[in-house]
Formats: sequence, structure tokens, C-alpha cells
Amino acid sequence: MTATSPARASAPPRPARRTGPSPAARAARVLVWLLLAAMAVGVLYPLLWMVMSAFKSSTEIFSSPWALPTSLDPAAFGVAWERGVLGYFVNSVLITLASLVLVLALGTAAAFALTKLRLPFSGAISLLMLGGLMVSPTMILVPLFQLMIALHLHDTLVGLVIVYVAYRLPFTIFLIRAYMLTLPDEVLEAAVIDGASLTQTFWRIVLPLCKPVLVSAGLVYVLFAWNEFPFALVLVNDPGLKTLPVGLLDFKNALQTDWSVLFAGLTLAAVPMIALFVAAQRAFVRGLADGMGK
Repeated sequence: MTATSPARASAPPRPARRTGPSPAARAARVLVWLLLAAMAVGVLYPLLWMVMSAFKSSTEIFSSPWALPTSLDPAAFGVAWERGVLGYFVNSVLITLASLVLVLALGTAAAFALTKLRLPFSGAISLLMLGGLMVSPTMILVPLFQLMIALHLHDTLVGLVIVYVAYRLPFTIFLIRAYMLTLPDEVLEAAVIDGASLTQTFWRIVLPLCKPVLVSAGLVYVLFAWNEFPFALVLVNDPGLKTLPVGLLDFKNALQTDWSVLFAGLTLAAVPMIALFVAAQRAFVRGLADGMGK
């Protein structure tokens, strides 16, 4: 008699073949890309049209607004620069830089105090700070105008810097505070055990760790200060102190027939912000996602 052969071990199941995305997923991806392309065209085309119009004459702008310029003559940029854009540009740079330093310094210090120090009523202060995010500029223009006159800060760059910092400080604190909440307390406690003072801990540990969110908060604020219009329109009347948005409004009124010069001034105002955002877009997205997401 022959011995029965042992039962064969059952073969392991074959892994399922990896299939590509389903037709519904592919269709959704195509739809998303189409929407993104449409948004990109909607954002980029007005900018390109503005730049192209700066190289055209006023007659050419009205006769063929969608056509390319016949020549790339940059004379309109020189005219715009000489007729006031230079002064408006300098005022905007001074106000933006001065207020940026103040809002980041005050916002970082306040966020550090609210998150890492045991302050009384810190929760109530945070809620009060959130209330500042809901204030519209148009709601406070009249009392703010009266306050600036009473303090003799109306029609001054210093007054405009103070208003910008006060208005944007709640959002800056909110953004930086959300990021600081994710910083481990053990690192700060270790620094204190090693003999670091509170100031040294803040400057040497907290600030380097908060670099991404500081870049994001700074870029968001720069975009606000560079393009801000209501405060600058009401609080500054001296033509020599006007910022770019308000100055370009007067520029338009003075150059109603010279549209190429007006578009050249608009292009000169837009180029710095575009270049700044392109240079720091990765740090901006990272810091904003970490701060708002957490």
C-alpha cells in the first residue's frame, strides 16, 4: 500500500492587482484642474492686460483694448514716476516697514504672554482680541478721525502707522498665538533650568521656532498696509504724504486722458508685492497653514 501524500498547504492568496484611479476620480481631478486653470486665468489676465496697456497710447487702448501693443515703449513708466508715483511709493514703503516692525514685535510679545505665561484673565483677553477681528474700517472712520485730530496726529505718517498697527494687531496676535500653542513647553522649561532668563528664552528659543509664522504674518500685513485705502484716504490730506492707493486715485483724476501713464503707475505699484510673494511663497504657505490649521 502506498502512503497517502500529505495535504498540500493551501496557496497564499494572490494580491489584488493595483488598478488606476476610477473614472469618477479621474473626472474629479480633471474638473479640479480646470477650475484652477480658470482661476489662474482670471487672476493673471487682468494683470497682463494692465501691463500691456502701459505700453500703448490712449488711442490704442480704446481702439484695440485686447490687442498686443505695437511697440514696447517704456516712456509711460518714466512719466508716471516723475508725476508723483515716486513720492507715493516712498511714503508707502516708509509706512509699511515702520508699521511692520511694530506689529510683529507687539504681536509676538503679546502671543508669547498669552500662551506661555500664566497671566490672569488671559482667556478674556483672547476673546477681546478676537472681537477686534470683527471691526470694519468703515465703522470706525468717524471716531478715529476725531481721535487723530484731538491727538494732533491727523495728516501725519506717524498717525497712519499707529492706526495700521492698532487695526491689524488682533489678527497678528491671533495667527502667532495659534502657532505658539503648538510649541512644547518642555523646551522652554529646559531653557529656564539651564539658567536662561525670560528675555533670553523669548529671543533665542521662541523667535527662531516661530520664524515660519512670522514670515506669514509679515507678508499678510505687508499686503494689507501696501493696499490699504480707507484709512489713508480719510486721515491724510497732504499730497506729499499720500500712499500709493490714494495717490493713484488722484493720479487718475489728473490724467483722465493719459491712460497709458495711469496703467504704468498701477504696474509700478503692483510689481513689489508680486515679487515679494513669489520670493516668499513657500514660507508663507507653511507658516499660514501651521498657524491657522493648528
